[in-house]
Amino acid sequence: MKQTSRDLRDGDQAPDFELPSSSGTPLRLSSLRGKQVVLYFYPKDDTPGCTLEACSFRDSMPKFDGLDAVVLGVSKDSIESHSKFIDKYSLNFVLLSDEGLEAHGLYGTWKAKMNYGKKYMGTERSTFIIGADGKIKKIFRKVSPQGHEAEVLAALRA
Repeated sequence: MKQTSRDLRDGDQAPDFELPSSSGTPLRLSSLRGKQVVLYFYPKDDTPGCTLEACSFRDSMPKFDGLDAVVLGVSKDSIESHSKFIDKYSLNFVLLSDEGLEAHGLYGTWKAKMNYGKKYMGTERSTFIIGADGKIKKIFRKVSPQGHEAEVLAALRA
């Protein structure tokens, strides 16, 4: 991890990064200025919660398109893993591979977690809505995948 985040807040400039993407070419966040961006961090491809969240975004994509919003999923999975996940569930948006945890660090989503009394590091499921001006409009932390896309759509419309 190159850089660690300070606590990001609504109205802050979204930290820029460039990561390998499932589209085949690296994607720099700042290249999307002029569009709203839904940047969502999730723990792992093809797991129950992450699949539910991804498929909800997939099924609502016409609504996101109608709001001129780009959806980007970020996990530490490889591009190969992302490709299998996209193919298996016909995902219709780009996934970014953050194996070095660069974006996780910038957005403060790599956290100590607890499962069955065991402490470990992992991705905190989080979503950042970034306005066309490159500023963070809304932050969702510790997201529950069920119905999250509806919360995100409501925030984009606000």
